[in-house]
Amino acid sequence: MTAESRAPLARKPELVCPAGSLRALQLAVDAGADAVYLGLKDATNARNFAGLNFDDEQLRQGVAYAHARGAKVLMALNTFADARDFGPWQRAVDRAVALGADALIVADAAVMAYCRDHHPSLRLHLSVQASATSYEAIEFYRERYAIQRAVLPRVLTLAQVGQVASHTGVDIEVFGFGSLCVMVEGRCALSSYVTGQSPNTAGVCSPPSAVRWQDTAGGVEARLNGVLIDRYAPDEPRGYPTLCKGRFDVAGRRDYALEEPTSLNTLAILPELVELGVKAIKIEGRQRSPAYVEQVTRVWRAAIDSACATGARYSVQPAWVATLARFAEGQQHTLGAYNRPWR
Repeated sequence: MTAESRAPLARKPELVCPAGSLRALQLAVDAGADAVYLGLKDATNARNFAGLNFDDEQLRQGVAYAHARGAKVLMALNTFADARDFGPWQRAVDRAVALGADALIVADAAVMAYCRDHHPSLRLHLSVQASATSYEAIEFYRERYAIQRAVLPRVLTLAQVGQVASHTGVDIEVFGFGSLCVMVEGRCALSSYVTGQSPNTAGVCSPPSAVRWQDTAGGVEARLNGVLIDRYAPDEPRGYPTLCKGRFDVAGRRDYALEEPTSLNTLAILPELVELGVKAIKIEGRQRSPAYVEQVTRVWRAAIDSACATGARYSVQPAWVATLARFAEGQQHTLGAYNRPWR
């Protein structure tokens, strides 16, 4: 083994973890998150589910808890503002600043402009919902709105990630683990054909008001605005119903017509991501349980520390895989677009 192969990786990327509740935030910080990301209980947030997210007092407590332990709080204002009433997004920005958020994750250019003009010292991260898949797009937002980090959609190969990272001064953040989307984030209008609401404005692919579960003689039916999305056997695990991950009868066969539920898991290529210049690894799952947040964060804290300490000697530990397998959607893992052997 050469000295070069024993050398540690030069820079440790930030571990960014989801917090759908104050308890999840506390567990993520305690498990080793460098930063947590969260949203408010309103339409400014793209995970606007009932029972999740933060009011002002919870956000104040969360910021204090994270800061006391050396972690950052990133607030997601990642839906597109309603042109009829921009007020909620303006007020959300002002609340984030007043309550001590370290950065905002934003998608709408109007929200970015408000931040630039009214809070010029506020750190801005470009949301994945902005759908910037090239360094030219990222540079556009940097030049006009002074964004300092961009979250890449989960459709780029490793080579494309490297191309983006090497041609912009903006920090690059990528998803490391969590549910996958068949679409390019920020460009999907699929569910709007059934619900009449865009994910970019409603805050979720399947608005809770449109979701219905019904016990029938043939199993538990999941419907979206009355449209049958799936039917589950009594003991079959049930996913949250979305059109892209529904099972439909196609040519006499009932199966996943668009996308099979699976989770992105990049543990195997973690050293390559770091070497490409990725500055942050993001864990998906603000809608998931605090137990998910805690255990997934612990795995990724250990993996990042190991990869950066051991360099070429890094290896994925079986215990990490076993833990993540319990939380993988459909109990399946994939490298997604990062690995396209047909290219």
